[in-house]
Amino acid sequence: MRVVFAGTPEFAAVALEALLQAGFTIPLVLTQPDRPAGRGMKLQASAVKQRALAAGIPVAQPQGLKLDGKYAADAVAARDALQAAQADVMVVAAYGLILPQWVLDLPPRGCLNIHASLLPRWRGAAPIHRAIEAGDAETGVTIMQMDAGLDTGAMCVIERLAIRADDTTATLHDRLAALGGRLIVEALEMAACGGLPQTPQPAEGVTYAHKIDKAESAIDWCQPAADIERRLRAFDPFPGGVATLAGETLKVWRAEAAIGAGSPGHVIAVDEGGPVVACGSGALRLTELQRPGGKRAPAATLMHAHPIGVGQSFDVSAPPA
Repeated sequence: MRVVFAGTPEFAAVALEALLQAGFTIPLVLTQPDRPAGRGMKLQASAVKQRALAAGIPVAQPQGLKLDGKYAADAVAARDALQAAQADVMVVAAYGLILPQWVLDLPPRGCLNIHASLLPRWRGAAPIHRAIEAGDAETGVTIMQMDAGLDTGAMCVIERLAIRADDTTATLHDRLAALGGRLIVEALEMAACGGLPQTPQPAEGVTYAHKIDKAESAIDWCQPAADIERRLRAFDPFPGGVATLAGETLKVWRAEAAIGAGSPGHVIAVDEGGPVVACGSGALRLTELQRPGGKRAPAATLMHAHPIGVGQSFDVSAPPA
């Protein structure tokens, strides 16, 4: 089976590697154009492009796929490359571009998407973050037959995965990426044998995982402690939590439930683990912080040079993100 692959970040690169290890022929890879990154803002290839080039696979990086859109020339070039690839199926994982109908119709077996949620829950751009933020007990990966809707296609293969109490988006991402790589190999093997099931998604239980906005990093101390703690884990490694203390903006990366109560944002205790801050209900011990220009560090380490004392108060109004 000839497989065209479309994806961009590390989540997708793991799936590409799984397909290569399984021996599938991949004549072409589509990925996002190189983007500026790092302190020098130099152009950097996506994780998928790096893996594809290492394997000697041709790479196309169209800025758009609409044949009548702003990047029509790119779309036409991509169409020519896809037609020349003569693929049986396209596998899509966190590609970053909406596939127009002409792409969906091109491969004889259509396009299969690796989606990191239990569809129809958490359709959209940020399913891993939103599952943790919402306090879901489990998530998983759905291999979906793509259609013109936003993650609305029929479900082919689905497997559940428990969300651990200490999971961050980073840790859960890695387990889901590995699961996605395994499931897409299984799905393609089933398709090759003519036995890939397709179950329509139920109309009930649809939720949308909207893209993470950096402004969401502002901590609202009036929220319950449990909600804030989940958001911190959901926003690790991006964008983290942001709070202002004595005019200084701090990043808050990790926190844990603590005993205590008080006015939201007030530091009600300080111990070897870090400062304890009152929330709308309950309290949190902030265990990992970052000062402007500094690195993430245990709160106890940071406080040696920059003490935080009982009675101080984090700003309750939204700090700058």
